[in-house]
Amino acid sequence: MSEMDQEPSSEQPTEPGSARQVAPVEDAWPPPGGPAEVPAAKPRRNLPADVFTPWGWGQLCLFLIVALATLFLLTNLMALGAIFWFHVKEVNIQHFAETSATFLSLRTAVWYVLLMTYLFATIRLGRHVPFWRTIGWRNFRPGEMPRLAKYAMGAVGGMALAVVVELASLALRTRAKLPIEALFHNRIGVLWLMGVGILVAPAVEETVFRGYLYPVLARSLGVEGGILATGILFGLMHAPQLWGGWGQIALLMLVGIILTYARARTGTVLSSWLLHVGYNTFLFAGFFVSTGGLRHLPPT
Repeated sequence: MSEMDQEPSSEQPTEPGSARQVAPVEDAWPPPGGPAEVPAAKPRRNLPADVFTPWGWGQLCLFLIVALATLFLLTNLMALGAIFWFHVKEVNIQHFAETSATFLSLRTAVWYVLLMTYLFATIRLGRHVPFWRTIGWRNFRPGEMPRLAKYAMGAVGGMALAVVVELASLALRTRAKLPIEALFHNRIGVLWLMGVGILVAPAVEETVFRGYLYPVLARSLGVEGGILATGILFGLMHAPQLWGGWGQIALLMLVGIILTYARARTGTVLSSWLLHVGYNTFLFAGFFVSTGGLRHLPPT
């Protein structure tokens, strides 16, 4: 049985706001077989069991510091590598780092690996608890619908969300040139963006935002407040890519809120990940088709 399958009955999720959400903290944490010395958070209001995690604001702030520091160091190390190995002129390095899809994709992939390594070290090795289940990756609760059908519905739902957001984005289109548009100018770079955007980014971003951040916010602000705050922060993280497109940034915040609601309603990051994968896949597929399978783009 996988780690995601090992779910105690008290952690069965319910819809936010329902009366069945209440669960004693001692049932929510530590999980059966977990270390008794890990202190449980004290409940301040009626909350679902899945938001009681062994980390709080202190660990969250430390994670933010580590994330920003590693991003800064990684960006500078890769910039030096571009100067010495790929002969990018020093005066052009900032422009290169902001417009090279390959550079940004590689930096994002490596940064995400470092973040996941940090989370694994602090949760699995530091707390000696199951990593994936503790950070919110649980299988769907048993129900009338087959599990495979739930997976399909999540992915298709993400694609439908992408259609709605794209249509709304057309209505809110700005004349400003968005920074993200500069990344889609050559075939190799776009392929890197697709790989990271579909295979890597949804899994890591859902783990960080819906798995690590949301439970802390929900314990402090309540489920509804946690959903709103997590979604807004998710949109703000992507704001530099859309700077100048304020309507597009607002839409991405709405996407973040919907993803967080899915995680809160089902009690698992798996649901928001499926939506996220479907969303990104549809957007990249649309670009792929519109460029004739990328044939209309120069190779490099």
